[in-house]
Amino acid sequence: MGISYTAVDLLLYLLIYSFLGWGLAVCYDAIRYRHFINRGFLNLPLNLPCGIVTALLLPVLPTLHHNLALQYCVIVIVIFLVKSLSDQFVRGISRKSSMMRTEGKWSFLLYFLMAAIFLAVYLVIHPMIFGLVELMPDWLCRLIVIVGALLVAVDLAGMILALRTNTVTKHTLARQENTRRLADRIVASIWRRLQKAYPGIEEEDAFAPSGKYVFAQGICFDKLVWVFLVSSFLGALIEMCYCRVSAGVWMNRSSVLYGPFSFVWGFGAVVLTVSLQRLAGKQDRYVFLAGFVIGGAYEYLCSVFTELLFGTVFWDYSEMPLNIGGRTNVLYCIFWGLLSVFWIKVLYPPMSKGIEKLPPLLGKVATWIVLLLMVCNGLLTAGAMIRCTQRQTDPTADNVIEVFFDTSYDDAYMKNRWPNMEFTAENQ
Repeated sequence: MGISYTAVDLLLYLLIYSFLGWGLAVCYDAIRYRHFINRGFLNLPLNLPCGIVTALLLPVLPTLHHNLALQYCVIVIVIFLVKSLSDQFVRGISRKSSMMRTEGKWSFLLYFLMAAIFLAVYLVIHPMIFGLVELMPDWLCRLIVIVGALLVAVDLAGMILALRTNTVTKHTLARQENTRRLADRIVASIWRRLQKAYPGIEEEDAFAPSGKYVFAQGICFDKLVWVFLVSSFLGALIEMCYCRVSAGVWMNRSSVLYGPFSFVWGFGAVVLTVSLQRLAGKQDRYVFLAGFVIGGAYEYLCSVFTELLFGTVFWDYSEMPLNIGGRTNVLYCIFWGLLSVFWIKVLYPPMSKGIEKLPPLLGKVATWIVLLLMVCNGLLTAGAMIRCTQRQTDPTADNVIEVFFDTSYDDAYMKNRWPNMEFTAENQ
């Protein structure tokens, strides 16, 4: 498919375009308000949503074969998804909504303007950036990625500390000329910047305690973890039953080595929950249309990135009519639309209420235990798949980790676990 980006490449471009996006936003605010404003979530000169959009789109756009109209539509959808998910992330850790207020129809039109700008940058400017990156030695690219990742992690930790500190404490620290503790000075500095960038943040506390504490109230991190887990389990069972009915055989449809969990369904449920909640009160046709588009784009992205990361193909719709690169098709987009209506209108509301009935302490502990198990399961699965792909061209194990995967998860085991898995041409 012409995909040549490595993980290091995508992380480097994420940092580069995060900086460029931050610079563009600063210039816009400087012209509009006539003074410097850092509206980025981080203290660093980085606009991470811009970088994430770029890292997602760079492997995808070449697969659309210079179809500008289709590329533009995909860019609009990815920008919308990343913006929705990043807004929810900020709300979840800051418990503030004033930082992420939108401006109605103008905000919606802004997605189209941003997509047009991104497409122009991709077509005209990105080749120049690509050439400069290709001239850089590999060690320098890796060093920039490692240092950048560490700085982002530290900055993110500082932001979370500042936003999660008690409101009264933040106001007190912000007004103090000197504080004894370094952590207090950092919190005060971050809080003063946020007050300048988002004046309404001081008055608003959208999630202030009121009465009895409810576990995972609203759309939050804990809620989304359980939505992911339950949907992954149900999705794997549904696909197994579908294979039994359509093909007459029981077939594993799990995404991981252990347990019936389909990560595609789990992440899909999270994406639909976050992106379609604003349509929950609308008529079904609006939810269907949004689900049709978002679900199709999500399936396309999943296909591209599983091929990029693992060198494998788990589904191919090339033989079906009205398919897009064999990665999705109109029929399955219709299924995504119907599923979105059923999810938002029927299934998610009672599931949400059920999750909120968990005892707070038990819910918190269980959430982190489940999250740890699923992360380890996912990392182990990723390692086994990568090594399985490598064995097709290089069967000799070069280190103890490869020996472990060759011994524990050989080709026969992997083929039995995922009968439909096929390797890309360059990995056969």
